[in-house]
Amino acid sequence: MALSAPSTDAQVLIAQETSPEQTFQSFTASTAWTLGTALRTRILSLPEGTRKPALISIALATATSGGTPLHVVFQAVTESGTIPDNENWVRRKRNTVLRWGVSSWAMRQKVISGLGASASANEVESAFVKKFALASANGGAVADEYAIHGGGYPIRVRGVDGVVAVVVVSGLKQEDDHQVVAETIREVIAQGN
Repeated sequence: MALSAPSTDAQVLIAQETSPEQTFQSFTASTAWTLGTALRTRILSLPEGTRKPALISIALATATSGGTPLHVVFQAVTESGTIPDNENWVRRKRNTVLRWGVSSWAMRQKVISGLGASASANEVESAFVKKFALASANGGAVADEYAIHGGGYPIRVRGVDGVVAVVVVSGLKQEDDHQVVAETIREVIAQGN
């Protein structure tokens, strides 16, 4: 089954991410397993041409003094073909969600809305780096620690302020990375998890 197209309006995205349909009653290792396996199943059911090997990672929002999440509660690939760079994308998308409290896709749409629809990928990345005074190891337009590409998504729990965990998909087209997470979270919550 094909994915719906995600919104490109940051405010709509943030409203969706904080809605009751996207908020868990609780979030445990068992919940992470249910969500992670549902994501893997959903990605494997995507139509030919849409599906690609992907890495799924779910980490609690606990951090060391250096800010690095250490408690990954679910991680799996969908099928052969992922590469080590998928880990780097997961880390950068997760960092974006943890820093700004919204999905990496919503952050992208926030930056794009200030540039206009004709902005190139490099212009979007440059604007992101500049707006938030982010460092780039090589002085370029890409933030080394953050990524504003779809796929990083906040996990919220009813009655808890902030993000309790982050789920990331890396490997599909960025809009599909985002949408598969959004749709699967909604389905898992609707099933009572």
